Amino acid sequence: MLELKDITAGYDRRAPAVRGAHLTLHAGQSLGLLGPSGCGKSTLARVAALLHRPDRGTVTLDGHVVTGFSHRAPRCLRTAIGVVFQQPRLAADPRLRLGDLVAEPLRATGRRTEAAARVAELAQQVGLGADLLARRPHEVSDGQLQRACLARALALRPRWLVCDEMTAMLDASTTAALVAVVEDYRAGTGAGLLAVGHDPVLLGRWCGRTLHWDEIVKD
Repeated sequence: MLELKDITAGYDRRAPAVRGAHLTLHAGQSLGLLGPSGCGKSTLARVAALLHRPDRGTVTLDGHVVTGFSHRAPRCLRTAIGVVFQQPRLAADPRLRLGDLVAEPLRATGRRTEAAARVAELAQQVGLGADLLARRPHEVSDGQLQRACLARALALRPRWLVCDEMTAMLDASTTAALVAVVEDYRAGTGAGLLAVGHDPVLLGRWCGRTLHWDEIVKD
């Protein structure tokens, strides 16, 4: 279970983006979090992904109360979560070829020998041809780069996925393709999904349950 309890977080303690948020996600569940731009969804998503330390509240993951965030989080917890962000160009190192981008988590966790086979498997899974793996971010479209970012998020076979506006910059066909990849992965692994967005139609079709921002935060 991934549980966020009484989370207050932001980048200015005097004006936090999130106040008193509560959210619970169970293994195998797909939960949509719906809210307008600027409400604090992305900040909460980063807290859920253990990338941002909250000012107050607790995050519990698989029975462990999280005390370290970002690089201070224990590896066993960090690698349990895969994250896909809204803007792939901000999430990708422009110096890396797409194949190296996908392989990043494997190399960072000492699994270099697995990298080539796993990258090939993931490329097929997300719809990236071998020619695209040899290109750098500026040489591909936003949709192609987001496919690589999704493959990177799946590289370590996470038990939890956080998709923060993953499809906001994509066309309808690419959106459908990437949502299908996530759902196939969930069906095959029992992973839990937190999908953050502002499109009620997409979240309604994608997720088993959708919560509005107003339902999880204090007034």
